[in-house]
Amino acid sequence: MRIGEIETKNNVFLAPMAGVTDRAFREVCESFGAGLVCSEMVSAKGMYYGDKKTEELLKGKHSVPYSVQIFGSDPEIIGAVAARAAEYGDILDINMGCPMPKIVNNGDGSALLKNPSLAQRIVESAVKAVKKPVTAKMRIGWDKPEGYVDFAKALEAGGASAITVHGRTRFQFYTGEADWLAIAEIVKAVNIPVIGNGDVFSPESAKGLFDTSGCAAVSIGRGSRGNPFIFRSINRYLQTGEAENAADAAEKTECALRHVRRIVEYKGEQRGIKEARKHIAWYIKGMRGSAELKTKVFRATKYDEIENLMTEFYNRVYK
Repeated sequence: MRIGEIETKNNVFLAPMAGVTDRAFREVCESFGAGLVCSEMVSAKGMYYGDKKTEELLKGKHSVPYSVQIFGSDPEIIGAVAARAAEYGDILDINMGCPMPKIVNNGDGSALLKNPSLAQRIVESAVKAVKKPVTAKMRIGWDKPEGYVDFAKALEAGGASAITVHGRTRFQFYTGEADWLAIAEIVKAVNIPVIGNGDVFSPESAKGLFDTSGCAAVSIGRGSRGNPFIFRSINRYLQTGEAENAADAAEKTECALRHVRRIVEYKGEQRGIKEARKHIAWYIKGMRGSAELKTKVFRATKYDEIENLMTEFYNRVYK
């Protein structure tokens, strides 16, 4: 599909997730067939005031289109940092869907759902500042599903090249079921690509979102945690109609260790191992004896310890 002048090799994308979609995770997901990857969301104010740790989150080179995501509610600040943020990737995305209190209490993220005119001005400001495509991510309402079609139209009027829609309200956070029919309404109402998001945890659910909503692409968040193989599975299912066998313990172990090595490479061993623990927990979830392994992994402080623990576990339980 096309997003402005950017062509993606497929329409199965990695969604942005704070604290998850760092450079290492993006690289692992693209290796399994993600057609587009997205950064963690980055504070526009942080960039504006020169916070180097904030900008560090955007670094990375990818073989597939890379979308960098910023958040903020001040059009002037968005405009001031948009060009610098866009230098790191191929697409600039603006978060208007994050439901977390520390974000919405500052008027950012999904708080913008209550103010479509401000959201439009934010997009306009970014579009004027960059030559690359500008996109936005939204939800289907604040406390109830309403006003989402007009909100999407406002983003389109502001110059957005595409919209990602999570089929939940802000008040739902991640509970209940995503409303794919609401996404379908937006697809019919706008003339730019709509990327569907919410409750894609399998190839069958990905096809269900495509069929129900008519969206141009699907964006996968929680379904990819500890399961980057989902991109390979969905692409195969969409192309052939055939489901592949789920990743086995050997592939999960190998991938988890490769992932951890990349985190350590980019962030150093002390910080990297701390951040890797949650990823390992996601990889091994559901494996026989994983509770005991998780406890040991969370005590580890060095990569060699992690590798020895996981290798011994696999050899003892699965060989």
